[in-house]
Amino acid sequence: MSTDRTMTKTQPPGGTERQLRPTSAALTLTAALLGFAVTTLDASVVNVALPAIGTELKSGLSGLQWVVDAYTLAFAALMLSTGAFADRAGASRAFGAGIAVFTLASAACGGAPNLAMLIGARVVQGAAAAVVLPASLALVRQAYPDAARRARAVAVWAAGGSVAVALGPVAGGALTTAWDWRWIFFINLPVGALALLSLLRTPRSQPRPAPLDVPGQLTAVVALAALTSAVIEGGTTGLVAFAAAIVAGAAFVRIETRQAHPVLPLGLFRSRYVRVAVAAGAACSVAFYGVVFLFSLFFQQIQGRSALSAGLMFLPMTGLISVTNIASGKLAGRYGARLPMLLGQWLAVAGLLLLLCVDTSTPSAAVAVLLVPTALGCALTVPPLTATMMEAVPPDRAGLAAGVLNSARQVAGGLAIAVFGALVGGGFEAGMRWGLAVSAVLFTTTAVATLRLRRPAGSS
Repeated sequence: MSTDRTMTKTQPPGGTERQLRPTSAALTLTAALLGFAVTTLDASVVNVALPAIGTELKSGLSGLQWVVDAYTLAFAALMLSTGAFADRAGASRAFGAGIAVFTLASAACGGAPNLAMLIGARVVQGAAAAVVLPASLALVRQAYPDAARRARAVAVWAAGGSVAVALGPVAGGALTTAWDWRWIFFINLPVGALALLSLLRTPRSQPRPAPLDVPGQLTAVVALAALTSAVIEGGTTGLVAFAAAIVAGAAFVRIETRQAHPVLPLGLFRSRYVRVAVAAGAACSVAFYGVVFLFSLFFQQIQGRSALSAGLMFLPMTGLISVTNIASGKLAGRYGARLPMLLGQWLAVAGLLLLLCVDTSTPSAAVAVLLVPTALGCALTVPPLTATMMEAVPPDRAGLAAGVLNSARQVAGGLAIAVFGALVGGGFEAGMRWGLAVSAVLFTTTAVATLRLRRPAGSS
């Protein structure tokens, strides 16, 4: 597809992309990057602070899992609608509203007097983040109509999230140790304000009206919340929740096959590129967020380290992610998405297998080094799979595609924390190994599927 044809599809008369000069495109990318970074930061900054939150708010492991998953589930479930919402309302308008609510919810999290209030504020945070993320990627898509420049911009956008991931454990540990765990939420306020200021200087996006699939969205929320409850709570409550998840899931599929404008067009998955991108993205989230959750507990509860010390143990793992994202984008631009995706997935598998050798007597420094291959494998994989997803759909479906991809990733991350938490509840060392083994199997499966992609999506 030529650049001229792409611009014709993405530029309505007087539309956003026709107005974008290099300065405007850079400001748009800055706003999108900051939005992605601040929502990503809240997924990684919390893990190291969980023991401190549990002590002050008198919460056990299941309560702490909900502190993480309340955010993740709202993020994942609502992103199915918010991707389309970004297209309907206009990406810039949706992004601005999402950042504003996210920033206010962050202040509420920091001031929460008890566990219930914290979890409630985390739900609002996750709902706002669900608006921000697909809107941010749609902004990038609109600002860079040329495929090659867009691939590089997506890599920079992904690097913003990677920097947040890298800073998350260290910042969470430092703030919790030096002041209080509440500062891990207050840190979002200046970042959110800067994102809004950057957005003020960017052109407005064109809306694309479309009806909202309320029944589909509601059944998706119920199904995901019930499934997570089943894993975290267990027992009779878990069985009831699992039954509710099955009923809601079946209702969701039935609704989506009958809706004229479904929240999740099942036809999207007819594309092999979409299926592989979504599956590989989910595997990345299971491995990465599961590993961070497990080893945050390992460093503090098993090895007795402080929150700051535990955060520093993740620095070798996270410090090179942004550089690897950029390198991945360059590899994808030169050789296509398939090569860096394959390299990343097999590297992650190797890293997970190495982590199976860790036990409670393994020195912390050695564990910190062994965490690196898995993180770098995920960093190599995410930018090209994101570009693959964007290229596999028409330009006016960019917001929807971003929502589907990132919803799948967040669902996978939330379920990984729920499952890994349940596994370590029966014995930390054995549960940790089971979690790592599951992650390795998932990545092996998606790597084989990637290998079967004959050529990059969108190639002629």
